[in-house]
Amino acid sequence: MWRRTSAIVIPTVIAVGILAYMLWRVWDDLLLTLSHADPIYLAVAIGICVIAWVMRGWRYQAILEGMAIKTSLSFSTACIFLSQTANLIIPARLGDLVRIFILKHENLATYSQGISSLVVERIFDVVTIAILGVVALPFVVGTPEWYLPLILIPIAGGAAFALFLWVMGDRSSENRILGIIFKMFSEIREASLHPRALLLLGASSVGIWIVDILVCAVVVLMFGEQIPFAVVVLAIVVGNLVKAVPITPGGVGTYEFALAATFELAGTAPATATVIAVVDHLIKNGVTLFGGVAALYFFGDWSVALMRRSFKEGLSEEDLREP
Repeated sequence: MWRRTSAIVIPTVIAVGILAYMLWRVWDDLLLTLSHADPIYLAVAIGICVIAWVMRGWRYQAILEGMAIKTSLSFSTACIFLSQTANLIIPARLGDLVRIFILKHENLATYSQGISSLVVERIFDVVTIAILGVVALPFVVGTPEWYLPLILIPIAGGAAFALFLWVMGDRSSENRILGIIFKMFSEIREASLHPRALLLLGASSVGIWIVDILVCAVVVLMFGEQIPFAVVVLAIVVGNLVKAVPITPGGVGTYEFALAATFELAGTAPATATVIAVVDHLIKNGVTLFGGVAALYFFGDWSVALMRRSFKEGLSEEDLREP
């Protein structure tokens, strides 16, 4: 019991601590910055954020179709909303298991197919955001030297993983663990490593992240700032690459810190950089929570039990061996 409780409490305390420090150091200027906000831009940012989520649902539908799993756009979007809402509460991105359990509950996919679909989504997300960072980096002056390796490592890792899958071929093994792993490798290749999938998932991923960046760009305008678009791109890139390391639930605290630090390095006042970072993440998490509640109604009461299982039980080897 203590281990499960501490798994929630400790990351939450870290997230609160980071946010509290960020707000404390600029508190004198924070209220003045907020008073200059234009609420019209807030509505625009929320609308753009909703579009990004629908695009994510469409891409996930395409990933599943690549594995011969047919779903509706509303179903795939609700899956993402519910799992990402769970990630705001459950540590270590264990909320992703909700999506796997939903697919299995509806007899649409095996557990291994569910995991494989998540791997494909994550790889395209991380590699795409890193590529956008490479494009933006030359246009931003004064960035720290460690930004470049932070951005290049995901690209190199994604390329290495794709090459590994390509040379592995359709292997099998009598060893139960290796058999499960080889099965998932095959599923990932099926969903992503052919020209149509690479083009479709690659283009949709670029579109998703450009829309996500636009949300932050609108938040910048909301506070009357003129931050170069390349800086906004780089801030979102660094924020999401840092967020990918599951230190806090939903990356709360670490994401804001990375965004604010990048804006400050580009010359934005600390109070303004902080409030932009916080509001950007509040909008994105707020839309996520609203969509998550809607997804609970969409799926029904049984989805709540699956959220509990994500944290309490997880997946076992027996689950992965199920046909």
